[in-house]
Amino acid sequence: MPLPLTVSDEVRTLAPDFRHLVVEAQGLVNTPSTEATSALLDEATARLTARLAGRAPHEDPHMVAWRAAYTAFGAKPSRTRNSAEALARRALSGGGLPRINALVDVYNAVSVAHLVPVGGEDADRIEGGMRLVRARGDEEFPTAAAGEQVVEHPEPGEVVWCDGAGITCRRWNWRQGARTRLTEESRSALFLLEALAPMGAAGVEAAGAELAELVQKVSPGARITVRPPTAG
Repeated sequence: MPLPLTVSDEVRTLAPDFRHLVVEAQGLVNTPSTEATSALLDEATARLTARLAGRAPHEDPHMVAWRAAYTAFGAKPSRTRNSAEALARRALSGGGLPRINALVDVYNAVSVAHLVPVGGEDADRIEGGMRLVRARGDEEFPTAAAGEQVVEHPEPGEVVWCDGAGITCRRWNWRQGARTRLTEESRSALFLLEALAPMGAAGVEAAGAELAELVQKVSPGARITVRPPTAG
């Protein structure tokens, strides 16, 4: 049964043109990064370079829209960048993109190539459904800082993804929590692609289709479902 995802009215009001697409995968076999997934990341960086044509990532119209959305809920987009912009900057830096594991490499490659925020969650670790809401400010977000386990709290009004157990991602798609991240033990996944105008349904559908194809390649036999993009 598909995991329910809902967007609160408060977030719809903040960003009326927000749309998301979900790729669900069951029966996965995840592995450490491979030569093939490393090559995908290098190819994504080349595609990004061609797309930007000398511009900085934050100058891309889609990233401009995300910066405006972050500003609208009180974040400073030059300090806490959306996940696509942060990955793009890293891709273009001397160090390049990290190699984490096959599934994470695949969704990072799609994010960079299409300049769209993409997240991957271990579906077996999600409790209930997922909701995109504006935080009260007292919610707990376990994370790590300077090698130590700490508990953070979102700012009141911050946009967060959460499930029945708590926050899964802060500041919309800025920082994912450790509890639901994809590891080599993950067997089911929910990939979430998030877009704002000027990226329309066709753009996010193309990114989702590429992601589904790549997941199938790195995990043959996986059962994959692509849900149509949902506005709001």
